[in-house]
Amino acid sequence: MEEFLRSYSRLCKESGAEPQEAVLQQLHQLPRGRLDLATQSLTVDTCRALGKLLQTEALLRELVLSDCMLSEEGATLLFQGLCTNTVVRLLDLKGNNLQAAGAEALGKLLRQNKSIQSLTLEWNHLGACEDAFATFCGGLAANGALQQLDLRNNQISHKGAEELALALKGNASLQQLDLRWNNIGLLGGRALVNCLPSNRTLWRLDLVGNNVPGDILRAVEQAVDHNQDRHTTFRESQARTHILSKEVQHLREEKSKQFLDLMETIDRQREEMARSSRASAVHVGQLQEALNERHSIINALKAKLQMTEAALALSEQKAQDLGELLVAAEQEQLSQSQRQAKERRLEQQEAAEWESKLLRDLSAANEKNLSLRNQVDELERKVKSQQEQLFLTRQELTNTLAELKMRAVQAEERLDMEKRRSRQSLEDAENLRLKEVEHMTRHLEESEQVMQERVQRLEATRLSLEEELSRVKAAALSQRSQAEEELIKARSQAHREEQQHLAHLEDKLRLLVLARDEAQSACLQQQQKVVEAQARAGQLSLQVDGLQRRLEELQQELSNKDQEKVAEVNRVRVELQEQNGRLQAELTAQEALREKAAALERQLKVLARDHREALRDRESENASLREKLRLKEAEIARIRDEEAQRASLLQSAVLAYVQGVPPRALSPPK
Repeated sequence: MEEFLRSYSRLCKESGAEPQEAVLQQLHQLPRGRLDLATQSLTVDTCRALGKLLQTEALLRELVLSDCMLSEEGATLLFQGLCTNTVVRLLDLKGNNLQAAGAEALGKLLRQNKSIQSLTLEWNHLGACEDAFATFCGGLAANGALQQLDLRNNQISHKGAEELALALKGNASLQQLDLRWNNIGLLGGRALVNCLPSNRTLWRLDLVGNNVPGDILRAVEQAVDHNQDRHTTFRESQARTHILSKEVQHLREEKSKQFLDLMETIDRQREEMARSSRASAVHVGQLQEALNERHSIINALKAKLQMTEAALALSEQKAQDLGELLVAAEQEQLSQSQRQAKERRLEQQEAAEWESKLLRDLSAANEKNLSLRNQVDELERKVKSQQEQLFLTRQELTNTLAELKMRAVQAEERLDMEKRRSRQSLEDAENLRLKEVEHMTRHLEESEQVMQERVQRLEATRLSLEEELSRVKAAALSQRSQAEEELIKARSQAHREEQQHLAHLEDKLRLLVLARDEAQSACLQQQQKVVEAQARAGQLSLQVDGLQRRLEELQQELSNKDQEKVAEVNRVRVELQEQNGRLQAELTAQEALREKAAALERQLKVLARDHREALRDRESENASLREKLRLKEAEIARIRDEEAQRASLLQSAVLAYVQGVPPRALSPPK
């Protein structure tokens, strides 16, 4: 309630109003779960704050606002807050002069609220406005939680009673209704009597002080008593059903306890067996794991050995391939050396051809010299041609010498390169080339000496041939330039091809040597690994043999334990069969109890059916009694009319007698 008090003060301050001291004092003294503000005059601001608090309050169960002089606006604000409240069970609004607006707000409250079970509206004016009271009755018809309603002293007329009767037809929760000290009258009483057969929950209805005839009150009392009997019978049947269900539940609990005890015993035995089997299984599993580890180690070593053998095979294959490549390279080198030898032979043949050609030229020149000596005159005429031929011969000689020297230099360079790159394999070829070069140089020196002698002999004729030589010099120079260009091109192309081929062979040979060294080192390593793996495999095979012997021993122990376990299982099986027999006996007893419970349920159903038939009989009797009552009421009304007519005739006769008027003149027309 302290939280409620603080929230109330805060809301009042937020709305700009001061909290009421009387309300604060009452809130300090309130018990938990009950708010009693009776006889406190509540302002609109206080009602607004209370309405906001009631929307979210979850601890308040009873709200007493009797004699608080609530205004229409204040009551509306309070009822709006209660519309969303789900915990308030009792609401007391006695003596608050609620009228039209209050009745409409109450109708809305009853339509939306699902928690209020007791509502006190004594000493208000809800029935003063018929439309507003009709709204209130509509909310009552839609409500499904209200059980007790107090409408004493609310100026409810017969029309309000008719609206209330319509609401009672649709309401299925209201049990007590107090309508004392209103203006219901005869018509309102009849409307309430007519609605009671449709309502089966209302078992108390007070109509004292409403000018309702006694027969209607008795009819109401009979209908209400009928509902009360029905309610009492229903509660008794519920109580019996509850008692029987409790007994059945108790029997079931006892049987379930017995069954659970038996199952616990069985479970304990099973757990003991399972523990023993688990212990043996764990031991066997450990041994199996150790064996599996050994097998896995052996398999890993075997796999490693296989991988090593595969790697060794690959390395051997690689070494074989490299050997084949080396053989191919050697063959290619051999073929290259043969090709070079062929080229050298061809060069020698060319040199011999050139030498023979030069010899032929020299012989031709000698012949020409002899012919010149014999025919000086012809030589004089042909000096120019002889000088030209001499110049050409000399030029060819110089060219031949230069070419031979260049070839000798190239051969020496090639021999040096081959000597550096292949020392042992090409020594014989190098010596041969050196001999050939020496032979060629000696031959060239001899031929040069011969040619020098010949030149000296021809020097005499040089002077005579200079003129012819000068004329032919230009043509010779052009031919010389062309020949030199062709020679340079051929030499450069041959030199490039030879260098490229030799470089390619050197690279290939170096790669082959490196690959061979690597293959040899890899083979050595693989062989070492194979030796180590074989040694380790021998050790592991010895360990595996020991483990296999240990496994055989463990299997023997396991078979012994299995035999013991089978005997234990047979013994436990016999015990379980005995326990099952006892359980079957108990189950048969339980089935007998179930049959008894079913018989009791059938008796209960028979009683309920008899009760329903009795209720139907009573309802039919009530219907016949109501019909008789209606006939009696019609007869009573007819008798009353006749008595009233007779009384009027008697009154007219008495008046005529007193006044001296003849009775026939005062009698009313028929």
